[in-house]
Amino acid sequence: MAVPKRKTSKQRSATRYAQWKLKSPAVVECPQCHKPKLSHRVCGACGYYDKNRSVEVKQEEKK
Repeated sequence: MAVPKRKTSKQRSATRYAQWKLKSPAVVECPQCHKPKLSHRVCGACGYYDKNRSVEVKQEEKK
């Protein structure tokens, strides 16, 4: 079994764990209705994906 020759320093292990960070989601504009949507997903407002209507979206009635 392989055994480390020297002890890993605190700084070296802390630098390795420091690279874990949150990324903001990739939000793009829908080419059909120009509302923000997540990239590579169907638009929730109009139901289009890649210039094709893939989902029928029900319109909410306003009071």
